[in-house]
Amino acid sequence: MELGPRRATVVTRGADMDQHLSRPTWSRQIEFTLAGIGCAVGLGNVWRFPYLCYRSGGGAFLVPYLLMLVVLGIPLLYMELTVGQFMRRGPVHALANVCPLLKGVGIASVAISFIMCTYYNVVITWALYYLFSSFQAPLPWQNCNNTWNTPNCTNHATNSSYSSTASQEFFKYKMLEQTSGVEETGTMRWELFLTLLLAWILIYFCIFKGVKSTGKVVYFTALFPYVILIALLINNVRLPGALDGITFFIVPEWDKLLSVEVWVNAAAQIFNSIGIGFGSLLAMSSYNSFNNNVLKDTLTIAIINSLTSILAGFVIFSAFGYMSHLQGIPVSNLAVDGPGLVYVVYPQAFANMPVAQLWAVMFFFMLLCLGLDSEFAMVEVMVTSLMDEFYGQLITFFKRKELFVLAVCGAACLLGIPCVLQVGIYIFQLMDHYTAIVSIMFLAFFEVIAICWCYGVNRLSDNLEEMTGKKANIFFRLCWLIVAPVLITVILIFSIIQFKPARYGDYVFPPWAQGVGWVIAMASIIWIPLGAIHTLWVLPGSFMQKLKRSITPYGLDGMTKMPYYERGGRDTYPAIAVISSNISLPEKPPIQTNL
Repeated sequence: MELGPRRATVVTRGADMDQHLSRPTWSRQIEFTLAGIGCAVGLGNVWRFPYLCYRSGGGAFLVPYLLMLVVLGIPLLYMELTVGQFMRRGPVHALANVCPLLKGVGIASVAISFIMCTYYNVVITWALYYLFSSFQAPLPWQNCNNTWNTPNCTNHATNSSYSSTASQEFFKYKMLEQTSGVEETGTMRWELFLTLLLAWILIYFCIFKGVKSTGKVVYFTALFPYVILIALLINNVRLPGALDGITFFIVPEWDKLLSVEVWVNAAAQIFNSIGIGFGSLLAMSSYNSFNNNVLKDTLTIAIINSLTSILAGFVIFSAFGYMSHLQGIPVSNLAVDGPGLVYVVYPQAFANMPVAQLWAVMFFFMLLCLGLDSEFAMVEVMVTSLMDEFYGQLITFFKRKELFVLAVCGAACLLGIPCVLQVGIYIFQLMDHYTAIVSIMFLAFFEVIAICWCYGVNRLSDNLEEMTGKKANIFFRLCWLIVAPVLITVILIFSIIQFKPARYGDYVFPPWAQGVGWVIAMASIIWIPLGAIHTLWVLPGSFMQKLKRSITPYGLDGMTKMPYYERGGRDTYPAIAVISSNISLPEKPPIQTNL
């Protein structure tokens, strides 16, 4: 009775093996490291971390931030990269192998990455729009003598709620032409639509050849932002008042550490900044050589990501100090969170700097680079997962992988069009709130449960030994087993308790729009229970037998033992062996064993 299913398993695993053998790898390992840095280091490092730091006790915030980096960020990144490199698959297949019951987590991470890539590219669109506008003299947000300005426009920031700055009005009335609310759709912003199209063309040419093209692009997109950040910092610290802004940023308020919210914010920032749960780094690590040193990449990506956040904080707040000096208002009145910081507040600083156009062009080009490598990492998750699952059918239909990538980019571009309508800023805020804040914490929670508890710390450590010759040390094993699951549970519970409906400035979204937001959130979360139901449906036996097998790694493969991988060199691939429970294991695992 077992012969049919087991023969079917051999055929399936044989097909998988063929695909493994043809799976490309990074031309050089440094390309993966740079791609990982580019994926982790994004716009959030510039607009989220500095704001959190100032709001949560200045320099004191670095204590919980760095502690969470050590006990949460680095161990979970190490876990994801290990799973991706060992399985040599994208998140869907990797999670299905790790814990069949929670295979929906892999599908959900692909869904959330695709949803995010549709609206995240709008931020890149804004960066391109500002970049092109920065070649004008004077800068279009430098004064109020423009056709789009209102009578309430002022050249200087004030405490009055009735006036608005020139940069606020450029963002709101010139670039966005935003409507009064989500109820009023408005018309297409054709300039933004064409810029969005340009952004997607850039993305396509970054990834159309897979890791071979991505690996070349990241040399520039991952490294050049640091040149600009350092140049901006050198310029800013020489400006009057800069020291006051930096002092405001780093002087610790130790009493803030007594607040639970500060610690949760630190953990959430580490989590979202590195990108745990999005599947991007897991997908990219699946193209690593089998014997790559995972720990070295983990430490490099995580530490550089955090140092970039701190460097960006000095750049932003030195400029805030300068503006505070010029306008005579406190720095606390200038500091805002989100896109407003880099598209409204910071451009005001350029208006008063010497050679304003130069610094504006450099800054927005840096934002473009930061956004691009994070964006193509999200698109790569979708491409990798679909190619893993439907390789034969997709190649038959599209003939070439490049045309399939074009189709994915085209679909994402079409889905991003609502964000370049006049109502677009509200749609962007709604999608970002319910995707980046609500969905990702649920995904991360179930991913950690699947890998750390169902797959098991011992298996993960054995995988590391097979790839690198060394097991995970006791610190990482404890973090995987106890610390990370507990911390993520606390963050998830706190996020639910502290949850606030989406809003944009003073505008609160109506109930029907909040409902749409929850539909967007469920578009990714729903795959977790659906995956569990499907697994229990297809597995044979009684309910308890199904349940037991569903939490057994590789339970869907019909194997009673884990697959073995041959040690590979730099450009070799793991060979998959199908092992029967009644066959003694040879000294060297075979490439294929007939049952």
